[in-house]
Amino acid sequence: MLCPLCGQRKAKRSCPALGRNICPTCCGTKRLVEIRCPADCGYLTTARHHPPAVVQRRRERDASFFVGLAQDLSKEQYQLLLLLQSVVVKHRATSIPPLGDADVADAASALASTLETADRGIIYEHRATSLLAQSLTADWNEAIDQVAQTFPRAPRLASAALRRIERGAIEAPRALEPGNAVYLDLLDRMMKESVRSTDGALDRRAPDAPRVIVP
Repeated sequence: MLCPLCGQRKAKRSCPALGRNICPTCCGTKRLVEIRCPADCGYLTTARHHPPAVVQRRRERDASFFVGLAQDLSKEQYQLLLLLQSVVVKHRATSIPPLGDADVADAASALASTLETADRGIIYEHRATSLLAQSLTADWNEAIDQVAQTFPRAPRLASAALRRIERGAIEAPRALEPGNAVYLDLLDRMMKESVRSTDGALDRRAPDAPRVIVP
């Protein structure tokens, strides 16, 4: 039987959260990200005490990909990147139908184009193609407008962060693994790692960023 999550590998592990068998890879990579594991799950307990090499490699791969996206951004642009990514994570949690990487790229491209056009003195709204992308764009606009109240340069600088998000949503399935929500899954993992560990890559850089932007 193939794993119902990936549809590619054999389902060898009994998942108490899903009530069916899944493959070891999905168990290891989607644990506490897409799967709500119960506290008494034996695989979860073992992983917490003895993280497998595949998890460590995934963390290193994720961090390398994220650092590549954030490279050469100013402190303000980096902080905006974190803010806009946190909006994506929150939006995904309530999106019906599910948000995909293509929607994120579509939304980021449209809003970045709108902000870049405005920076040239031309008021023109570039609209995203899908309704899901348009909804995400609205949430981003709200967040940027809120930040602009105390940091007027936010709209001008946000376009660079949005272009990195666009690039990430496009390149993640090529650089990390095939799928329709690879970048979104990466954001979920990075945000959870940031909350769980003050030694994470995000936390090491955050103190250096200006405090005018609060995700």
